[in-house]
Amino acid sequence: MATTRPSLTVNALRAQQRAETLAARLPPLLVAAERVASTVAQGVHGRRRVGLGETFWQFRRYQPGDAPQMIDWRQSAKTQPVFVRENEWEAAQSVWLWRDRSGSMEYRSSPELPTKRERADLLLLATSVLLIRGGERVALLNSGVRPDHGKHTLNRLANLLSDPQATPRADGLPRVEPLPRHAQVVLFGDLLSPLTEIHATVSGLSGRGLRGHLLQVLDPAEETLPFDGRVEFAGFEGEEELLVPRVEAVRAAYLERLRAQQEGLAALARAAGWTFAVHRTDRPPQTALLALWGALAQEAV
Repeated sequence: MATTRPSLTVNALRAQQRAETLAARLPPLLVAAERVASTVAQGVHGRRRVGLGETFWQFRRYQPGDAPQMIDWRQSAKTQPVFVRENEWEAAQSVWLWRDRSGSMEYRSSPELPTKRERADLLLLATSVLLIRGGERVALLNSGVRPDHGKHTLNRLANLLSDPQATPRADGLPRVEPLPRHAQVVLFGDLLSPLTEIHATVSGLSGRGLRGHLLQVLDPAEETLPFDGRVEFAGFEGEEELLVPRVEAVRAAYLERLRAQQEGLAALARAAGWTFAVHRTDRPPQTALLALWGALAQEAV
């Protein structure tokens, strides 16, 4: 055992050096998120809470950057990997964030607008900035990285969001995974998957009493279908191209389906004790962030 501790310390130092090198190339996304969060933070209060830290939550594998005193040597001695012990308080104040990386999120109806993915990334990271300033631990759902706080966490989140290999594309919904009690979940995406699939995801995440928030990010053209005449629609996720001879003839039916989808999302969110909101990419991100922060702060009371 005496030879393992220094080894882990060296690995942690090397990981810190790599993290600092990455931080030196600060992603523009993080700069933009800090700016948006600072605008919202001027008129809101923090949500720091206190936990006792005595209840065991789980063992997990050691990760670079973990303090050596977190290692559970008895558990680690049973198997090859090294494990650390996490108590409930470390996760009770955690917020797990996720955003859709499916192909449909790459859509924008105008070059002047951000893609839905770009706006979702910005909102996710700006939310993280506010949460960390309030003393919360945050994590990217399905990333395999534990909740944490501090500037290094923001750098890591920004790099995860910018690295397509770190967060591979999925089918538009997160993978349900066991999360600690009292945690919160925030899902950013266009939420255009079938309602039955979204309901299954929300039910799976809320089954342990987790509270959550759904933020639907849409391009303005998706809310109004402003096109006229003969239009060919290209699929972003392998769908066949669709040629519509007269878009104005199907506009009413399309808008009705979108309305039904949003009403369904609102209903399933209410049933789970979650919140639901819609954000358009042609509107200021501060508006959506302020409303989301209000919902998160309400949960902390």
